[in-house]
Amino acid sequence: MGIAESILLTIATAATPLLIAALGELVVERSGVLNLGVEGMMVMGAVCGFAGAALSGSPWVGILSGVAAGALFSMLFGVLTLSVATNQVATGLSLTILGLGLSGMIGEPFVGQAGIKLPSLHVPGLTDIPLVGRLLFGQDPIFYLSIALTAGVVWFLFRTRTGLTLRSIGDNHASAHALGIPVIRYRYLAVLFGGACAGLAGAHLSLVYTPQWVENMTAGRGWIALALVVFASWRPLRVLAGAYLFGAVTIGQLHAQALGIGVPSQLLSSLPYLATIVVLVLISRNRRLTMMNTPASLGRAFVPDR
Repeated sequence: MGIAESILLTIATAATPLLIAALGELVVERSGVLNLGVEGMMVMGAVCGFAGAALSGSPWVGILSGVAAGALFSMLFGVLTLSVATNQVATGLSLTILGLGLSGMIGEPFVGQAGIKLPSLHVPGLTDIPLVGRLLFGQDPIFYLSIALTAGVVWFLFRTRTGLTLRSIGDNHASAHALGIPVIRYRYLAVLFGGACAGLAGAHLSLVYTPQWVENMTAGRGWIALALVVFASWRPLRVLAGAYLFGAVTIGQLHAQALGIGVPSQLLSSLPYLATIVVLVLISRNRRLTMMNTPASLGRAFVPDR
């Protein structure tokens, strides 16, 4: 396998969890809910995914465990913010702190254990094509799911009546309620979907990207996924492009360290996060771009009798 093929494969693997988590959060924010607990849900998906695979011997059980963990954690957020109407920002931050601490406790018995890697596909005759064979026909199944998920979110949000209803709730939940739309029910379903995606992204980290459990192994990827939603102006296809851009930055700094470039390794490791900050600063300077697709009700609690 050539260097170019290796780099492309690792970029795709690095971008997949970012893409899945960001797509889930995009749907949540399109409904008018701001969930800053993506990092906590991802790390819970990572530890429960690894634990499920280790205890059952099946990586698919691990994937399902990660999805379930993310979904359950998102329901905690949903109950607090949608039913009790707590502050969404504070609740999301608390969810992240809880997830990081709880995952460390759950994962302690699994530290140092060999992981069970989710096998990649192999299509005879196609996977062996030079350069593009493994990239197109030899990836792990979650990679293909992430591409299908992108197409599915585009279709759902912009081609279905339910997606239009969800976007209308995010733009004006009071008007949607006045028309008889069950705002809280839609938002619960969106939050559940976002949590399941975050859990799947976390399970991908511990079962595909680096098949092992290490405390805090998400390493800020949940925050990058949140930034991707803003970077993409709440558009799924832009999320896809942004995820691969940030994946390329992540892999690029690893290859730069391997080549021994005369730059401190700590600075190179910080490049993905520096890129996130730079992108957010540039976007915030253009108010028109920021407000163009921002859901008007984003982050605002909704109580039907108010």
